Amino acid sequence: MALPQSKVTAQGQISVPAEIRRELGIGPGTVLEWEKDGDQVVVRKAGRFSSEQIHAALFASPPRARTQKELKQAIARHVKARHEGR
Repeated sequence: MALPQSKVTAQGQISVPAEIRRELGIGPGTVLEWEKDGDQVVVRKAGRFSSEQIHAALFASPPRARTQKELKQAIARHVKARHEGR
């Protein structure tokens, strides 16, 4: 079985073969990432989130513990600010 192929146009554009689009769920608006690996090019669907964003979400330091007094003060400030204009 032959590998799917594409030709580069004079404007530098390519078409992703239909078989590959179906298998990967690629459609209009899909972002593809290109990575050079020696003399090869790896093309893949871009993820919704970068690895930096995922790392920050997973390994962010936990919020500081608050005392009951601090929580009550924060709630009072919020309620006051929300109802000031009434």
